[in-house]
Amino acid sequence: MNEIIEKLLEAVEFGKIDQKSPYPPQLRGMDGSHELTQQALAAGVDPQRILEDALIPAMGNVGKKFAENKIFVPQMLMSAKAMGASMVQLKPFFASGAIKSKGTFIIGTVKGDLHDIGKNLVAMMVEGGGWTIVDLGVDVGSERFIEALKSNPGAVVGLSALLTTTMVNMGDIVAGIKACDPATKVLIGGAPVNADFCRSIGADFYAPDPQNAVEYLNKLAS
Repeated sequence: MNEIIEKLLEAVEFGKIDQKSPYPPQLRGMDGSHELTQQALAAGVDPQRILEDALIPAMGNVGKKFAENKIFVPQMLMSAKAMGASMVQLKPFFASGAIKSKGTFIIGTVKGDLHDIGKNLVAMMVEGGGWTIVDLGVDVGSERFIEALKSNPGAVVGLSALLTTTMVNMGDIVAGIKACDPATKVLIGGAPVNADFCRSIGADFYAPDPQNAVEYLNKLAS
């Protein structure tokens, strides 16, 4: 069982989705995260262990390498897709309670902004860290965030923006969320924003990259 877990960790970290996937070259022809997750479950490995001993450490390694500029967006996306191939098989265990979620993370690209690569990366990384994701998509205003919070009380909210012309909408969204529930934690990220802007609009945390978002959320869950 340990061997399957180690292989799964490697497959996710290096972006090996399934046996047919040609990426990465060093794992060509080998089982990917899809097959390895199936094998682990068939062998009776606890789904919680698959998450905690393979997926979370793998995505943690990916996040650290990305933050250190050792890998870039294409490699990170492949790892996220490999993680997703495993998560599809684990989601029924989240629903049944066999796997305990760390919490719920609501994320969306703010009103007026249609960019989603950064948002998607953060969502994938956070999901790989053991959180339940509510992805509202792009061009999301305060009303939709508030509606999602009403359906998911106690959730943490993440706002993404890529443009200087849309980052200003973060302020209204944060104000709307805090007016409804001052205790809600809101983190922001995206190319044009920084820690000073985060403080100026009353958000709780600025994440310069996906790994920082995961680390912040894990502190909230601990």
